[in-house]
Amino acid sequence: MFKTRPPYATLALGLLLCCGPLATPTAFADDAQKRDVDIDARFKAADKNNDGHLTLEEAKAGMPRVAKGFDRIDVDRKGYVTADQIKAFAAKNP
Repeated sequence: MFKTRPPYATLALGLLLCCGPLATPTAFADDAQKRDVDIDARFKAADKNNDGHLTLEEAKAGMPRVAKGFDRIDVDRKGYVTADQIKAFAAKNP
């Protein structure tokens, strides 16, 4: 027949079903927000001429991970990337 679960298993399952979905989006939103703030700070420091664009040379000097993926981030092939493009790439490639 049916086996009975220990009471703590039922409680754990209930908490997971009840509270798990509530905690996950918040944690994700916080992580994404922290990532974006970090990208903004690093971008500002790397953008030496303050034009809002990061060239490959600026990326090599100040954001080496961006420099590595520069061609994948610069999808429009303009020769520079923006903070928004970096954030979008980071969100899709954690």
